[in-house]
Amino acid sequence: MRKAFTMVELVFVIVVIGILSAVAIPKLAPIINNANDAKAKSTVATVRSAISTQKQKLILQGEFGNITKLRNGTSGVFTNLMYSKNGGDVNGTQVLEYDVKSCTSRGGCWHTGDGVTYTYYKSASKTCTFKLESNQFKDKTTGGCTGVVD
Repeated sequence: MRKAFTMVELVFVIVVIGILSAVAIPKLAPIINNANDAKAKSTVATVRSAISTQKQKLILQGEFGNITKLRNGTSGVFTNLMYSKNGGDVNGTQVLEYDVKSCTSRGGCWHTGDGVTYTYYKSASKTCTFKLESNQFKDKTTGGCTGVVD
């Protein structure tokens, strides 16, 4: 009675696992990109909704200043809405419940330096630029940012 696998059996199993891996791994890359794009679409929609909600709150309070920034401080990307009131910026409501981490190159992440212009890194070579202007979060990418805001 045998108590161990033979070398041929082990090599056969390793070859089968290698073939399955070679087929499966290329199929996962588009799924990851699609997930990152869906997350970016959700982030853009949430930011736009937060801007709209804050603007409506300000109007109901009799304030007609502009939303000037989506970031307060240096940590995170979308922290708090800042709006102009009596010549200065005032801290508004939180933009996202869980802020996204800042990055500068890899795919599927956001970066801002000034709280007004935002870059979404769709991949290492494709970026999308958004800008807060006139109380709107606008796509400023040449030709639009296909797959993120459409």
